[in-house]
Amino acid sequence: MSIWGGITGGLLGFVVLGPIGALVGSVIGSNISSRSKRRRPNNFDQQVAFFAALFACLAKIAKADGRVDEAEIKKIEEIISSKLNLNKEHRHFAINIFQKAKDDNVSFEAYASNLYQILSSSPNSLLVFYEILFELALADGVLHPSEDDLLKKIPRIFRFDEKVYESLYEKFVDKTNDYFKTLGVNENATFNEIKKAYLKKRKEFHPDTLIGKGLPEEFIQKAKEKFIEIQEAYEELEKIHQK
Repeated sequence: MSIWGGITGGLLGFVVLGPIGALVGSVIGSNISSRSKRRRPNNFDQQVAFFAALFACLAKIAKADGRVDEAEIKKIEEIISSKLNLNKEHRHFAINIFQKAKDDNVSFEAYASNLYQILSSSPNSLLVFYEILFELALADGVLHPSEDDLLKKIPRIFRFDEKVYESLYEKFVDKTNDYFKTLGVNENATFNEIKKAYLKKRKEFHPDTLIGKGLPEEFIQKAKEKFIEIQEAYEELEKIHQK
């Protein structure tokens, strides 16, 4: 995604007030916000503000449970390389934003509110932003209460309907929980426990095993559907644990 052009030259004219402007300024080593009265923010400013706020809020989500774990680091890398296709220069900028925001004293709400001020006319951009936050929060397969608390604040800040949170919760959280339920393990199960449960259920519901027991064809068909469900649950949880 080549949307910025050259960051080094372009950011010299970056104009955004508030914590996002200060954060970007701290990363490139200049006081950007002091020049903000010269003009109104343009498309370039909005694009940079979106990514700066995104990685700042991702940092707050990642550290919400007290530390940034390996799964979250891998998810950040995935967002940078696969979802956003950032080049080397932009990747360096994003990582610096993440590292600065992770340890600064600015709140999650402050960064999100600042972004809303800039992009209030583009609700679709804000929705994409919200979805990416959910993805990171579920990087380790579990939505921790502290992460959930931050995610619940977004509809109020972005002026979304509360149903948006419910919809994304169902999309990202309930589906993952269903995978654990399908295999009969809890959300804190290790990958070895998940694999053991999967192999056991796979054997129990394998069509060949049931055919050998002389069960009715109707039952065999239902078992095939269950077998596919078990396979899908295992593959999805395996992806999570490989991140």
